[in-house]
Amino acid sequence: MTSTNPFLSPSTLPYELPPFADIRDEHYLPAFERGMAEQLAEVRAVAADPEPPGFENTIIALERSGDLLSRVSSVFFNRTAADTSATVQEIEARVNTELAAHADAIHLDPDLFARVKALHDTRHELGLDAPSLRLLERYHTRFVRAGAELTEQGRERLRELNAEIAEASTAFEQNLFADTKGAAIVLDSADELAGLSADAVASAAANATALGHDGRFVLSLKNFSNQTELASLEDRALRRRLLEASVSRGLTSNRALVVKLARLRADRAALLGYPSHAAYVVADQTARTPEAVTTLLSRLVPAAVANAEREATALTAASGLTDFAAWDWSYWAEKVRKADYDIDAAEMRPYFELDRVLKDGVFHAAGQVYGLGFTERPDLGGYHPDVRVFEVSDADGTPLGLYLGDFFARASKRGGAWMNSLVKQSHLFGRKPVVVNNLNIAKPAPGEPALLTFDEVHTLFHEFGHALHGLLSDVEHPFFSGTAVPRDFVEYPSQVNEMWATWPQVLAHYARHHETGEPMPADLVARMEAAERFGQGYRTVEYLSAAVLDWAWHSLPAGHDPGDAEEFEAAALKEAGLALPAIPPRYRSTYFAHIFAHGYSAGYYSYIWSEVLDADTVEWFKENGGMRRENGDTFRRELLSRGGSVDPLTAFENFRGRAPEIAPLLARRGLAG
Repeated sequence: MTSTNPFLSPSTLPYELPPFADIRDEHYLPAFERGMAEQLAEVRAVAADPEPPGFENTIIALERSGDLLSRVSSVFFNRTAADTSATVQEIEARVNTELAAHADAIHLDPDLFARVKALHDTRHELGLDAPSLRLLERYHTRFVRAGAELTEQGRERLRELNAEIAEASTAFEQNLFADTKGAAIVLDSADELAGLSADAVASAAANATALGHDGRFVLSLKNFSNQTELASLEDRALRRRLLEASVSRGLTSNRALVVKLARLRADRAALLGYPSHAAYVVADQTARTPEAVTTLLSRLVPAAVANAEREATALTAASGLTDFAAWDWSYWAEKVRKADYDIDAAEMRPYFELDRVLKDGVFHAAGQVYGLGFTERPDLGGYHPDVRVFEVSDADGTPLGLYLGDFFARASKRGGAWMNSLVKQSHLFGRKPVVVNNLNIAKPAPGEPALLTFDEVHTLFHEFGHALHGLLSDVEHPFFSGTAVPRDFVEYPSQVNEMWATWPQVLAHYARHHETGEPMPADLVARMEAAERFGQGYRTVEYLSAAVLDWAWHSLPAGHDPGDAEEFEAAALKEAGLALPAIPPRYRSTYFAHIFAHGYSAGYYSYIWSEVLDADTVEWFKENGGMRRENGDTFRRELLSRGGSVDPLTAFENFRGRAPEIAPLLARRGLAG
């Protein structure tokens, strides 16, 4: 490590934005190694402190440790997702295992845990304020859940399991990345893309050029099962080819890894005293018990399946096909939508140009609700030429932080959409937040506009909800910053932010034709609103199928062999009443990166769990006058600014004035009654 390594000291750029222009691949490993060594020295000094344990010399000292490691981790793991390479993947495979061992070295240190436990045992005698008391309690919980109370033999076994899980998860993600890239559909003629809009065809041509197929057309796969082009492609054989390529990903490369990860996690849960990985995970979530999750999912399945079966009957009749199949669903759904509501996706896209949606929609709504302002900063560079940087200010002009937008798909980016924190807000360090949103919108040909589907508009509003959770954080301790809340609560603020996508005054502000500037016609808006519930059966079933698969894999007890991954998946869907051949799960097991590579194992139920809170909150906004600054200020004060510094359900009840109710969700999803 030399002084030329940009991770060695905090960035001097505004808001400590990482100096991406100076960062090279060769900087990562030395920074990780130095960062881990520094943090271990810091925590060992805490453990060896001859002074009696106190809040400052133990908990706050732990909060202050690992600053270099945090800097390199935030940049590197955004890079692995957004702009990877063979070199980056090699580094990732190495450091993930090393980081797992590093975390164990901290949490399994008996002397360090003894100090944390001594403080926890006397916590009510320390005179701590509420956030500090919660910080102490959360540190104790983290150590216990990480195995601090195990015997030395148990701790050694836990280290082995954590290393194996880290290695297998990294392999799963890298296999999926390669499979997704390799399964792209390469076509010779634009005629084969009949049904796609002109700009979508141009994007396929530009994608082909970027991937080394000049003069051809490439449809790259999104991370979910049901590819968006299926709604438009007229060639039924091509639709089948596209869907089969999507749902076959990982069947060779990840089939055994799925089983391995499920068994390793079950073994680890048993070692920690839990009957399953699901029970281990949910014990530290707002759901608390596996039974609560199972009850919610089972309550929703029958009505969702009934809705989907009614939809299937209507689509089969409209198609006239005797062999109606999964690759036909989206195509005929669009035709029925057009016939019943006189609306189709192609008619709406010209009104959803990316820059206008972002500035006149997403940013405008944040200005109206929270008083925020956004100024693009082209002088501040991102980690890729496509990344845009915006400075965010409060209503009184006070600087809040930076928002980075990385909206386009590319070969080096994994599928999906997400938010990352590059710099976490905390008063302890005097830092303001720097957050990034990643999407996978098809990049248009040079000089052409980026036109979004309505689903992509919703995704942009959704991910910006996560960004707001980070930008509006106002906490002392980095442990609680922004989105540092339970997994089944973290989707709640982002889902709430989706409401503004269709809020009349917001929609009218951004939904303008990209060529003429004319607003979306009132009759089209009315038809779009009328069609909003169309297809809810399909959407709910494909989501529930994925949630059930996650829950089934992670409800396995230790020592149980689930057998073949495909057979286990089929049996789990059948048992749940979700074995509908025409509706594949949103993610099949072998490409379910949420749960086998990222942080959602036994947590994919979180989206519907959070939607209960979200739908209830939308009703609160409507009851209290809608898009009013007073409403935004209340939501910001009670929820968005608090991060994890208060119990999340307590925060919700303080905001809503009562416990959450499920009725608004059932009405929204067409499941009431």
